[in-house]
Amino acid sequence: MSRGGSGGRVRVRTSRGRTPQSNRWLERQLNDPYVRKAKAEGYRSRAAYKLIELDERFALLKGVKRVIDLGIAPGGWSQVVRKMTPGAAIVGIDLLPVDPIDGVIILQMDFTDDRAPEKLMEELGGAPDLVLSDMAANTVGHPQTDHLRTMGLVETAAAFAYDVLSPGGAFVAKVLAGGADSALVSELKRNFTAVKHAKPPASRKDSSEWYVIAQGFKGRPRISES
Repeated sequence: MSRGGSGGRVRVRTSRGRTPQSNRWLERQLNDPYVRKAKAEGYRSRAAYKLIELDERFALLKGVKRVIDLGIAPGGWSQVVRKMTPGAAIVGIDLLPVDPIDGVIILQMDFTDDRAPEKLMEELGGAPDLVLSDMAANTVGHPQTDHLRTMGLVETAAAFAYDVLSPGGAFVAKVLAGGADSALVSELKRNFTAVKHAKPPASRKDSSEWYVIAQGFKGRPRISES
C-alpha cells in the first residue's frame, strides 16, 4: 500500500493475487470514513451508521422494548440497538453465521423458512416494537431481476411485521433504487400512520439502496365474536 494525494488518501498497489476490481474495492474500503469510524467505535460494519442516521431522523429506537433484526449479519444494526436501548430484548436471524453479541439472541436460519416466524417470536417473548430488515437478495447483475428478488424479501418481511408488531410499532426495510413498489407502499399505508423513504448519508452515493420507514402500526382489527 502507499499514501498519496491530499488528505493522506491510501492507494493500493497492484498485487499478483488481486484483480483490478478487488483492488478498487480494497482502496475504497481503506479510504471510507465510515469504515474507519466503525473500526474505531467497535461496530462490525459501516452499516451501523445507516441505522444511527435513520434513528436521528425518525426516532426509531425511542422507547423500544423488543426488536427483531432480519438479516442481522454481521451484526452492526443489533450493536446499535443494544448500545442505544440497553434494556431492549433483541433477536436476529440470518443464513450466515454471526459472532455472538452480548444481549442479542441470534438464529442461524433462513427467514423464509416456515418455522422462522414462530421461532423468532418464541425467542423474543412478546410483540416487537420494531422490525428491522437489512436483507437483500444476492444480485445477479440484472437490475430488474435484482429489484424483484429484493422486493420479494421486503414483502415477506412486511407481512411478518403486520402479523407480529405491537400497536404503534415501526418497520424499516432496505429497498433498491426507486423505493418500494406502489402496491407495497399502499399496503404499508393501510397498516401504518406514516410511510416514508430515506437514503441515510452512510449509504454510498453510488449505491442503489434506499430504506422504507413505516411508523405507527395500526394493529390488526379485532374480529367480533358476536
